[in-house]
Amino acid sequence: MALRFSADVSTADTDYGTVLLDERAGEYWELNPSGSLVVRTLMAGGDEADAVAALVGEFEIDLAQASRDVEALVQRLRISGLAE
Repeated sequence: MALRFSADVSTADTDYGTVLLDERAGEYWELNPSGSLVVRTLMAGGDEADAVAALVGEFEIDLAQASRDVEALVQRLRISGLAE
């Protein structure tokens, strides 16, 4: 499923990943390069399987770990209200 940030979330790419600003709470979240890759893949219309494949292709990580990592990140973004 593609990912979409809530209207109150601003993003900025940095040399170290992506920074998210939750304007409602005034909180910053920082995604490392692997988290940034997952978010970019999902926001471009990919699903979680595409994000897992992107992680496996870019980083030295096995498929099972990549799957757990993608699921955990997406769940955390949704629970926090950053993503829909």
